[in-house]
Amino acid sequence: MDYSGGHVLPGAITLGTLGLVKPRNDSKIFVYSKNFPNQGVMSFDIFEDLQYVPQDGWLNFVKGVVLFVKKAGYPVEKGFNLLVDGNIPNGAGLSSSASLELLLGVIIADVNNIEIPRLDLIKIGQRVENLFIGVNSGIMDQFAVGMGNKDSVLYLNVNNLDYEVIPVNFDGYKILIMNTNKRRELTDSKYNERRFESDEALKRLKSKLLIENLGDLSIEEFEKNKDLIQDEILIRRARHAVHENVRTQKAKKALQEGNILEMGRLMNASHRSLKNDYDVTGIELDTLVESAWANPNVLGARMTGAGMGGCAIAIVKENSVDEVISQIAHNYESIIGYAPTFYIAEIGIGTSKLS
Repeated sequence: MDYSGGHVLPGAITLGTLGLVKPRNDSKIFVYSKNFPNQGVMSFDIFEDLQYVPQDGWLNFVKGVVLFVKKAGYPVEKGFNLLVDGNIPNGAGLSSSASLELLLGVIIADVNNIEIPRLDLIKIGQRVENLFIGVNSGIMDQFAVGMGNKDSVLYLNVNNLDYEVIPVNFDGYKILIMNTNKRRELTDSKYNERRFESDEALKRLKSKLLIENLGDLSIEEFEKNKDLIQDEILIRRARHAVHENVRTQKAKKALQEGNILEMGRLMNASHRSLKNDYDVTGIELDTLVESAWANPNVLGARMTGAGMGGCAIAIVKENSVDEVISQIAHNYESIIGYAPTFYIAEIGIGTSKLS
């Protein structure tokens, strides 16, 4: 909900995207991804008129980052050969595109021997999504990938990009990522539709209230003024945004106090709101999450990403992970008809150059 203002609480995970780079002496860029081998080796020239071309697939992200680094005023003249490999499942709501964008930004800066502040790279990544790929995303994913700290999350104010690093102690527990294996594309999902609905609800509230974002409202202020929206669906969309911002503030406090039980409860409440008010979960995600809730060794679970497929996350007792996976998988396959996939992840560092 980073496009509704207020606060978010993301972290970088230990799944990611790797790039092996060889600088070139010309302005050509050649790329190959082991994740998309059918697309083969693709190339373009830095000084071409860089345009989004649907059939170019993931090459559009490379072109987009090059274009917006140049638009930001940085001198990009040297090309490179790039081999990409990643273990983030594609289209699963785990910020694979943000991971690629930040990787490309760091590579372009390194090959061209230019200093690009990390915050500039984060903003460039968002511009690529919004203005080149066509997804009206906020900045949270790029911020998490670019600024991530090991064993910490970022309490980010998306209005002004102020943030705090909040240490996370999951001692005795593991982060379980549960993949529905229902792929979804942001541009084909309800993401842009929800963005429009949230913006429309905000517009109607601003007819009376001096606010900039839905995240500026307390729950009490929202309830007092929700009739301004005059549409039950839009009210539900705005209610989710307002309550999610408050839940995020409570989650920060819970983590600071080491209250992991409260963190789990907040995750569960968040998923219910995403299901009932924001309507972006779907039977696959709900089945995964509700199967996790049924196991006493799971502290909390919720969908992640834009929804309608992709992944959910759960906090699971370390000594019960295998049993939890088995139970969730059995229930999911009996209802949905095919198997989910599971990954154990930790909170890791953001984008960096490996020696």
